[in-house]
Amino acid sequence: MSILEKSPRILLVRLSAIGDVIHAMPIACALREHFPRAYLAWAVEQRAGELIENHPTIDRRIVLPRGWLRSPAHAWRLRKLLKNLAFDTAIDAQGLTKSAVVAWLSGAKQRIGMGGRWGREISRWLNNELVDTDGLHAIERGLKLLEPLGIQSPAVRFDLPALTADQNVAKEIIHGLGLDDGFVLVASGAGWPSKLWPVDRHAAVAAYMGHRWNLPSLLIWGNDAERARADQIIAAAKGHARLCPKIALLPLAAVARLARFAIGSDTGPLHLAAAVGTPCIGLYGPWPADKHGPYGPQHINLQKMLLEGTTHQRRRAPSLYMEAIDAGLVFEACDRMMSRRTG
Repeated sequence: MSILEKSPRILLVRLSAIGDVIHAMPIACALREHFPRAYLAWAVEQRAGELIENHPTIDRRIVLPRGWLRSPAHAWRLRKLLKNLAFDTAIDAQGLTKSAVVAWLSGAKQRIGMGGRWGREISRWLNNELVDTDGLHAIERGLKLLEPLGIQSPAVRFDLPALTADQNVAKEIIHGLGLDDGFVLVASGAGWPSKLWPVDRHAAVAAYMGHRWNLPSLLIWGNDAERARADQIIAAAKGHARLCPKIALLPLAAVARLARFAIGSDTGPLHLAAAVGTPCIGLYGPWPADKHGPYGPQHINLQKMLLEGTTHQRRRAPSLYMEAIDAGLVFEACDRMMSRRTG
């Protein structure tokens, strides 16, 4: 019997960002299902680490500070910690130098990583078992990394915890804003300007949902720029939108559970809503929706233009890729979502 058939010690490395950490959760769920006696740790950076603090599949969360790779002292402490944990296998689910370095520092003899275009920078030289993940959705890319461990096509599960305290926070927010009869969750921000959909179109959709379906919109935000966008949308939405107070990620997940559906660009909060089972309308421009959109048939991903290029080119893409999605197309998607609920 191999060590993996007994009680393997496995390190999962997916450091950032929020949406990508969510996309890696099915890896942890599949590992726990197939190796119930395993010791499973996850290396993650601080902000996204909130999401897995109480994740039921994880025995230990290893949180790395920002800039750790540039600090010899941080790297040395990390190496000492990881070596003491005596991992058999490390899975680099990010495919970058920094994630592959974590896997290498662990001392695990088996270091599984991405080959092909997703094995970026020097990760292909630091990982010693490469898997071709090209052409797949981000979630499927991660799950394919489990094939060397004998795990084939596992079910996609996220298993985000639903803690009572987080649910109570969500209920207080929704009640305080007068949204007990239902609402649409709207994530208007994005990590890159090239992923932003125009403010006036978001406002038009909020007004449409209010007029057509008597359903207000709840705008969520995570930084000052996103707060400013949300304020502009609310001001133009003719009384049909509300501002959510700033909250942590797991209470936000609890808010998302209460929404009829969510609308947003390729951003962490949209993927958070999808992970807790809320149907989503994804608005996609530079990045391909079929590989990065909310995963599953319950979601509607809208895309009219796609940029075939590098990550750097997509980051710098002009606004026309997102502007190609007109408000009418989103109205139709909203009607489809509502028809599912009322039909």
